[in-house]
Amino acid sequence: MRLFHWLLVLSLAASWATAKAGFDWRPLHMRLGYCTMGLVLFRVVWGFVGPRHARFVNFLKGPAGIVHYARGMATGTMIAQSVGHNPLGALMVVVMLLLLAIQTATGLFTSDDIVYAGPYNGAVSDSMAKTLGHLHHLNFNFILAAVALHLLAIGFYTFAKKQRLIPAMFSGRKPSEIVPDHEAIGSSAMIKAVIIALISAGLVYWLVSAAPPPSAASSFN
Repeated sequence: MRLFHWLLVLSLAASWATAKAGFDWRPLHMRLGYCTMGLVLFRVVWGFVGPRHARFVNFLKGPAGIVHYARGMATGTMIAQSVGHNPLGALMVVVMLLLLAIQTATGLFTSDDIVYAGPYNGAVSDSMAKTLGHLHHLNFNFILAAVALHLLAIGFYTFAKKQRLIPAMFSGRKPSEIVPDHEAIGSSAMIKAVIIALISAGLVYWLVSAAPPPSAASSFN
């Protein structure tokens, strides 16, 4: 999970940089989009078959649970630290995965109207491609807002709630008084993770390779 998290951070940062860098960086930008798609696919699958604290069923809460946690945090009665994601953090995970899924999916249909086009640009009408391209650019603003909110939340829990989240992001460990023995995981399931990562990468490669040939007016590099 830590490797996934930091690879996603690097992929998003590089995607933003290559989008701003100009025309010559477009091929790399597109490849970074494929990497992000593979990471998102991995995280979704890992949310069902990964270790206990990575599974959606163990940290996603319903509206009542989210409201209860938010009220406790607002009134100062929220004391106990969560072993994995707290209810608000879990909600952010879902929002971010949805935003990234929209971003990578719409990127498959975009075009710069000059040379480079996504692999599925020719599969839709020009008007639909322009609509999806607009959504691709607009959605990234929502991603940036979600990232900013994520960073603010880390700062809040670090300085206001005195929870050491940042070291745990690198080590994967929390103090023993926070994590009872029965809540710790015995293995990171690395072999399973590698298999799922390879399958995710293969599916993304197949999706791009199975795209229809580009039209004569555009090319895909």
